[in-house]
Amino acid sequence: MEISKQIITLTSKPIAYQAAYWEAGETAPPILLLHGFMGNGECWRSLVSQLQPHRCISLDLFGFGDSSKPMIRYDIAKLVDFVHQFTLNMGLESFVIVGHSLGGWVGAAYALAYPDSVKGLVLAAPAGIRDDSFSGRYDWLRPLLWRTPVVDWGLKIAKPIAKIMGKQQDLAQISWFRHELNSQPAPRSFLVDRLRPEDAIDTVEKEIYRLRVPTLVITGDRDETIPLWHSQTYATEISGAQLALIPNADHALPQQYGAEMAEKILPFLAGIGA
Repeated sequence: MEISKQIITLTSKPIAYQAAYWEAGETAPPILLLHGFMGNGECWRSLVSQLQPHRCISLDLFGFGDSSKPMIRYDIAKLVDFVHQFTLNMGLESFVIVGHSLGGWVGAAYALAYPDSVKGLVLAAPAGIRDDSFSGRYDWLRPLLWRTPVVDWGLKIAKPIAKIMGKQQDLAQISWFRHELNSQPAPRSFLVDRLRPEDAIDTVEKEIYRLRVPTLVITGDRDETIPLWHSQTYATEISGAQLALIPNADHALPQQYGAEMAEKILPFLAGIGA
């Protein structure tokens, strides 16, 4: 799908930020797609091709992709505000949100803040449920967050060792992860500011019971990133929500399972009159 990315300046705030997005299709209501952690709007290409002719708008979230990346402390409220300013600038009054992982968390928080704007909500392996078992899981990432050349030297020295042990791919992934964390302030901020359980103050599990938006929750039955019970919590707490499992699917739903997602989403859209 050959579509060029566009950039608009959000002028609703004293500080002007840029929002990068691309869109396809024209059938109303619009579908706003929000990507996951360390991702960007490009991840939705496969799904968007399956949802045509629905008008799909794929946004790079605040601090990600080609959208503005100021060096600030990021939180869900800032991402929700960014999405809201984007919808105002785009003239979107009523739309469906499709969010994956972090994007699902942002989508749920957005629907809580602006319920009259959201016609439907599709949450794909959504984050945003407090889970203290995450604490400590990413402690190994701490050295990758250090802004010192010592870490880069260590990774360089490790290359011949990794080659001997057949771990070149693992080392390359770690090096990529370090580069991305230090070039994208939003992912870095989310990790640094949430290394302790008590820092998880903007999760939504205590509020989603208030949602009255038609909701579809999709998850893969082999997702090792977001546990199944997180998706089940959304489906249970949101009145009337549906839960759909994709067999043999992991966390990379938009990247690898676009057709399977579309099989779940299209009947949902028809059911809400989209």
